[in-house]
Amino acid sequence: MDFKEAIELIWKNRKYKTTSEKEAVSHLNEEVAESLSALLRGDKEKAQAELEDALSCLLIAFKTLGINPEEAIHRQVSKMKEQPDRVMHIYSDRVEIRVNGEIKGGWSIWSADDLREVEKMAREFNCEVIKEDQSLQLVLEIPENAAENKIK
Repeated sequence: MDFKEAIELIWKNRKYKTTSEKEAVSHLNEEVAESLSALLRGDKEKAQAELEDALSCLLIAFKTLGINPEEAIHRQVSKMKEQPDRVMHIYSDRVEIRVNGEIKGGWSIWSADDLREVEKMAREFNCEVIKEDQSLQLVLEIPENAAENKIK
C-alpha cells in the first residue's frame, strides 16, 4: 500500500471527525499517554496497541495541520544528520562544553562527586567525552590500611 493511500484510508476511517488542530493534537497526546501508562504497568501488548493508535492520530494531526508526512520525514532525517558535535572536555579542575568546536560553557570541578555528575550529564546530553590532562587529574583513593596507619 502506498503511503499517501494509507493516510487517506486512516483519514476516511477515523473515529472522530475534527478540523480543530488542538483537538487532533490532544487525541494524539492522549494515545501516547495511554501507551506510556500501559508500559509503566508492564502491559507491553496494550502499550503497543495504544502506540499504533497514536500513529493514526499523528497522521490525522498532520493532515489537520496541513503537514505533508513524507516531507516531514525527510526534514527529520536531515535534522538528524545535522546533529551538532557536542563534546565535554574534562580537565583536572574544570569542564568545558564545546558545540561544533566553539566553547559554549564550563564550570569548575572540585571533587570526585562533581566528576561523576559531569559524566552523567554527558551521557544524558549525548556528548562525547574527552579527558584532558589525565596525568594531572586528582585520584581520590584511600588505602585499605589507612586507618591502621593513623592509629599507630
